[in-house]
Amino acid sequence: MLIGVPRETAAGEKRVATVPEVVQKLTKLGFGVAVQSGAGEAANFADDDYRAAGAEVLPGAAEVWARADVIFKVRPPTLDEVGMMREGATLIGFVWPAQHPELMQALQARRATVLAIDCLPRQLSRAQKMDALTSMAGISGYRAVIEAANAFGRFLNGQVTAAGKIPPAKVFIAGAGVAGLAAIGTAANLGAIVRANDTRAEVADQVVSLGGEFVKVDYEEEGSGGGGYAKVMSEGFQQAQREMYAQQARDVDIIITTALIPGKPAPKLITAEMVRTMKAGSVIVDLAAEQGGNCELTVPGEPVVRHGVTIIGYTDLLSRLAKQSSTLYSNNLLRLTEELCKAKDGNVVINFDDDAIRGLTVIRAGELTWPAPPPKLPAVPARPKAAAAPVAAPKGHGHGPGEPMSARSLVTVFGIGALLFLLVGLYAPAAFLSHFTVFVLACFVGYMVVWNVTPSLHTPLMSVTNAISSIIAIGALVQVAPPLSDSVVDRPNALILGLAVFALALTAVNMFGGFAVTRRMLAMFRK
Repeated sequence: MLIGVPRETAAGEKRVATVPEVVQKLTKLGFGVAVQSGAGEAANFADDDYRAAGAEVLPGAAEVWARADVIFKVRPPTLDEVGMMREGATLIGFVWPAQHPELMQALQARRATVLAIDCLPRQLSRAQKMDALTSMAGISGYRAVIEAANAFGRFLNGQVTAAGKIPPAKVFIAGAGVAGLAAIGTAANLGAIVRANDTRAEVADQVVSLGGEFVKVDYEEEGSGGGGYAKVMSEGFQQAQREMYAQQARDVDIIITTALIPGKPAPKLITAEMVRTMKAGSVIVDLAAEQGGNCELTVPGEPVVRHGVTIIGYTDLLSRLAKQSSTLYSNNLLRLTEELCKAKDGNVVINFDDDAIRGLTVIRAGELTWPAPPPKLPAVPARPKAAAAPVAAPKGHGHGPGEPMSARSLVTVFGIGALLFLLVGLYAPAAFLSHFTVFVLACFVGYMVVWNVTPSLHTPLMSVTNAISSIIAIGALVQVAPPLSDSVVDRPNALILGLAVFALALTAVNMFGGFAVTRRMLAMFRK
């Protein structure tokens, strides 16, 4: 089969559906690739790059549409483009079937098979590699911060200079989906104070992990919808949300809105009155401008200034990073093609037993198959029965490492020790008795010290061995140290001195080796 890549005709669209790097991978799957001349120029991919990758470069769009068995597109095709399409061909790209009924009818008339990348069941984990919506949203969120920084009148990060102190900019992001999270990470990395809100409470941890502060609406209602999107909230929640947005608008310098609900106009989050209360020089970037905008004063496609606030409603943010967005989109289509052509024989097979492919397919051989049934998600595993609580040992019966000795054990040890002292005192010489007393006390004190060591940055075993090593090192140092008197009797003999030095060397290796191992373990978790 031949894959055709026509040039995008939508105004301001600079992306291309396939890049030269992916062309090479498509040919290894057995496909031929034909690219319209100039299709990638706006994204900095020359015709010669495509030829070098193994693609055929055709002079006009009509020839691409007429010859190709499979068409890769970014934007939905126009009715004129569908008229040039080969009957029975396959179209893969953004289609938005709910918003383009006439286009769907025209594609059915051409007996086309249409895979709408925007209809991918995003809740399927295996579909993530094909999720072009996520890829494009991440780019738009990043670019939104760049556009805001460009329109803003000062630094985003705070600075203290000889010329004065510059406070950090405050950024509020409405909606913490993929685009919102990308904007949070970008703004935080640029040094701004970032706040964010979303109707889905589960994204709060993600906001915090990226360096932002989650601003909660003072109203309890769950906002998660299907497929990772938000749902339409109740009027009570919306009123509480508007009050929170009004408060943030008065305080922050930059607002980035990303709220969209599939199949519905963009919700109006920022009213004209909120804009009027914002500080002069503030910026609003509306990522939902193409669907009507989240701000009442947004003008799709251009920046405007209202009440001293710059409102950016660009609809071509992805084209402002055309090379990057084309590369990611092309990779998404490649992964989809790999699923359609598992035999690597250059033929597309539409397998409706695959939930991801079934969700994508909106028309098959002229037959409308949209909307797809909900995918079969794996069943949630049943919670295991709680294990029976371990029976507590009676008081005074043993103890584990790290636990203090029980009262009964302590009394027993003291009793045995007292009996040993009695026997030693009755039958041992007086010189031995003093050494034996020091030995017993050292054992007792060392035991209590070692077993009460709290593991910190070590494993419990390493903590205990380091504690034991410390006691051995101190004892060895006492033997190695010169006596306070010059008496020959007080000096240790060569054997004791040698053993002390040897013990000191071994414990030093053990202790420093333990710290070295710990340092390497901690280094694994550093960036």
